[in-house]
Amino acid sequence: MCGIVGLFLKDKSLEPQLGAMLSDMLVIMTDRGPDSAGIAIYGSPSKGRAKITVQSADPKQDFAGLDALLKPVDSSVSVELKSTHAVIETNADKASAVRDLLSQERPGIRVMGSGDSVEIYKEVGLPKDVVSRFGIRAMGGTHGIGHTRMATESAVTTLGAHPFSTGADQCLVHNGSLSNHNNLRRELVREGMTFETQNDSEVAAAYLTAEMAKGKDLGQALTSALDDLDGFFTFVVGTKSGFGVVRDPIACKPAVMAETDQYIAFGSEYRALVNLPGIEDARVWEPEPATVYFWDHEKAA
Repeated sequence: MCGIVGLFLKDKSLEPQLGAMLSDMLVIMTDRGPDSAGIAIYGSPSKGRAKITVQSADPKQDFAGLDALLKPVDSSVSVELKSTHAVIETNADKASAVRDLLSQERPGIRVMGSGDSVEIYKEVGLPKDVVSRFGIRAMGGTHGIGHTRMATESAVTTLGAHPFSTGADQCLVHNGSLSNHNNLRRELVREGMTFETQNDSEVAAAYLTAEMAKGKDLGQALTSALDDLDGFFTFVVGTKSGFGVVRDPIACKPAVMAETDQYIAFGSEYRALVNLPGIEDARVWEPEPATVYFWDHEKAA
């Protein structure tokens, strides 16, 4: 049992409130998963710039002098420290070199996510503590997803927390259990994917990354997942401009959605949505089994 939330804003006037709204939704879901929690926030991208969100179990050591270490690669690099995480902003064409240098010189640092717009924060602990630790409430953005975990198949660790990100500006949160993840992992490794954990949810994220690398959009990749993934699952997925939801054909994991002129929202339970503005007038429904729901800011523009 885990708790999932997601929020895709249509109304730009709500963007400064995204972090606060998503945080409230996640905290309400605390009793569905007290082990660990995480949130992905999609902000407005800066032209030609990239973000790399990193984490360390020993930030005092690993983050010391990080600016100076990276300056020879990109003189314009900036590092914003946030507790056990840091957000590195660099020129997009230098992002790969920055990651390579981090891997060589600071092996204790782990990349949580990267891309033009996404920032991912996750840690062991209750949602209220994770939200407070990283200042999520003050963050703005266009859309975001969150997860509070009750571990069933793997250890309670930061790397085992959701969201999982295996591609640029892409991440996934999952409630359920996949039965064919080991075979699928082996296939994806042969295709060149790498994995940080043994978590089945990371395999689902990597599967979608691989499908989108073939030219599919998020909606098409989620449609393929219905044929290729076995087990019980509810996925909420974010991309740079998109937001998608899918449940397996049996759909035994709870889910509810709401839509107004201002937003589209997802929660594992309706109580996650009750404080959203205008929820009393929203169209509220339970997403159908084996049905893909997909929205994209770029396609709506």
